[in-house]
Amino acid sequence: MIVVAAGSGTRLGASAPKAFVGIDDRTVLRHALDGVFAAPYAQVVVVAPAGLEGDARTEAVAAAGDRGDVVSVVTGGTTRQASVGAGLAAVWADVEVVLVHDAARALTPPEVFDRVIRAVDAGSAAAVPVLPVVDTLKRVDGAIVVGAVDRAELAAAQTPQGFRRDVLETAYRVADIDHTDDAALVAAAGHAVTTVAGSERAFKITTPADLERARALVADAPAAARVAAASAPPLRVGVGTDVHAFGGEGPLWLAGLEWPGERALAGHSDGDAVAHAIVDALLSAAGLGDIGTHFGTDRPEFAGAHAEVFLRRTRQLLGEAGFVVGNVAVQLQANRPRFASRRAEAEAVLSAALGGAPVTVSATTTDGLGFTGRGEGVAVTAVAIVLAR
Repeated sequence: MIVVAAGSGTRLGASAPKAFVGIDDRTVLRHALDGVFAAPYAQVVVVAPAGLEGDARTEAVAAAGDRGDVVSVVTGGTTRQASVGAGLAAVWADVEVVLVHDAARALTPPEVFDRVIRAVDAGSAAAVPVLPVVDTLKRVDGAIVVGAVDRAELAAAQTPQGFRRDVLETAYRVADIDHTDDAALVAAAGHAVTTVAGSERAFKITTPADLERARALVADAPAAARVAAASAPPLRVGVGTDVHAFGGEGPLWLAGLEWPGERALAGHSDGDAVAHAIVDALLSAAGLGDIGTHFGTDRPEFAGAHAEVFLRRTRQLLGEAGFVVGNVAVQLQANRPRFASRRAEAEAVLSAALGGAPVTVSATTTDGLGFTGRGEGVAVTAVAIVLAR
C-alpha cells in the first residue's frame, strides 16, 4: 500500500500541507491511515513532503498500533506521479499487489479497499473504484454551450487504485508524460483497467468546502454509531486456548502457513495451535462445544488437516446454528518462529478461511519463562465475536 501525502494543498488555503491539516483532533493523513490499517497489509509506504517525513512516520506508527514494523516513509517528488514513483521504489521485493491511495481521500471506507483487492486477486491487472456521474454535463466554448456529453460513458475515479506490481512498475518505466492518476498511466501502457464500486465518502479533500464536509461527517459519526449499535444483531464472545509441543513430523504449520526450516508441532492434525484456538473461541461463542466435540482424535478425516479445513468447517457449523463470524483476535506466545514478517500473510489466510471476517494475530515471547520460553512449544489464546443472524 502506497499512501500519497506529499501534496502542498494550495487550493485548500491552509497553513500546512493538506495531509497535515486537522479534520478533528486528527489530521487528514491520520484519518486516511486509520482506514488503511483497518485491513492487514504486508507494507504501508507513506509518501511525505520534504521536511515532514518524521511527522508522517509519527502518524503512521500511531495508526498502525502493534504493526508499526510494516511502515515505511519516503520523500515525495514535485508531481504526484514522481511521488508515487518514489513510493513504488520503496516497496519490498516480495510484494506482488500494490494499492495506491491518496491521503486526501481520508474518509474512504474499508470496504472500498477490499473491493479493489478482490478485483486484482481475481485476475485484473488494475482496478479502480468509481462513482457514476449524475450531473448533466455540457461541452462549452467560453460561456456558450456547444454540445451535450453522454454521461453513461463516464465515471468519477477514486482511490485506492490497485495493480499487479509488475504492471505498475512497467507502466512507470515507459511513461513519457504525466498522467492524472495511476489508472490512466497503466491504461496508456496498454492494460485494461477494471472498475469496482466506489463510495460517496471517498471524496477528495481539495477545497475549504471539502474540508468542512469532512469535518461535518466526522462530527456526525458518534451519533451514527449509536444508531447502528441500536439496530445491530446480538453479539456473543468466546475465548479459546491451545497448546502444542514441538516434536511433530514434517514442516511446521502455524497460523495457516507453512514455515520451512522450523520444527513441527505435534498433534492429531498439523498441530496448528493458532487455528485450533480460533476454532475453540468461535465454538464457545456460539455455544457449540469445543474442538474435541467436532474434530476429535476419533475423527480420522481430520488427521493431518490444515487450518483452512478446520476454520471453514467451523464457519459452516456456526452458519447452521444461525451465527456469522464478527472478528477474531489471537495472541501467540512462542520464541519461534519469528512471526512479524509474515503477520499480514497469516491474517489474510485465516480471514479468507472465515469468509472474510477480520482476524488479527499478535505474537510475543515470555522472556525465557515457562515451556514457551524454553522453546518446548507454543501457547495461543483467541477471542472471537459472533453475531446472531
